[in-house]
Amino acid sequence: MDPEHAAVNGRKRAQQTQRSQRTQTSHHEVADELRSRILSGALRAGARMPTQARLADEFGVERGTVRQALRILQSENLLSNVSKGSPATVAEDAGRSLRGPAAPPRTTMVALASRITAAFAAPHVEIDALCLTAVSLTLAMGEPLRLIHEGRTKPARIDVRVLLPSRDIDLAFPAAVDATEDGERVQRRWLAQRNAQGQVLKHNLLALRTTHGIDVHITFRALPFTPPVKLYLLNGAEALFAYYTLARRGEEIDHQYLETYDAEGTQSMLFPFEQGEGLRSTTFVEQSYLWFNALWETISSELVLTG
Repeated sequence: MDPEHAAVNGRKRAQQTQRSQRTQTSHHEVADELRSRILSGALRAGARMPTQARLADEFGVERGTVRQALRILQSENLLSNVSKGSPATVAEDAGRSLRGPAAPPRTTMVALASRITAAFAAPHVEIDALCLTAVSLTLAMGEPLRLIHEGRTKPARIDVRVLLPSRDIDLAFPAAVDATEDGERVQRRWLAQRNAQGQVLKHNLLALRTTHGIDVHITFRALPFTPPVKLYLLNGAEALFAYYTLARRGEEIDHQYLETYDAEGTQSMLFPFEQGEGLRSTTFVEQSYLWFNALWETISSELVLTG
């Protein structure tokens, strides 16, 4: 089971065993989950949403929290008829409301999963990623993998290429504020995460060869620098771009509190660009592919996901 669905299922089990205790789930988290269902097709255009009472029970929140979440989705043109009465309706054009040059940027956790799920509708899926770790990509793969296992989609071929920082460089970030004393432990923690997430991604995709007969290829290569941005390229037609924004934070590493400079990649704002959506977007997509391929074919090196 992928980490994203494990978290959702775990939350539901906790709600079932502790009905009398309301969780601290926010209206933004409820909106994020419902948005993912709409954009993946689990909630289809024109269909009625579950009642607010049912959603409140599912997420373990008050109805007011559900109404706030539904209003967010209505403001994004994903829902219509949001009121205290009858259930809201999924908008007919929901599939395009967060796409195109006028689409607002969303966090990686919100935007990436829906776009990758849409990419898996093609017979030949091609995904290129440049990032600090494969955490966001691994989580985003959860929904299309679920749809494949449910028999709702089945591409004939999947090609994935991933560029990650090399283990042999001194990372610019994540980094300890006091690098002289704690830098090695921070880098060791990052390397363990990079390798673990890459292995999960590789295992989940390659398993489709056996379970569904899909021709799957996934390759990793190492970069000699710390990428200040993240980039996802989908099916030769889309580019999703985000900045890694650094912040100083305290965290526990190897049972010791440390101050670090780091970026929360899943919360990075992802800017969408698509071929055919104007000259600016088309040119950005084309140049992004040129940039990625140049890195892949020149200064990157073989990457082995081991300690």
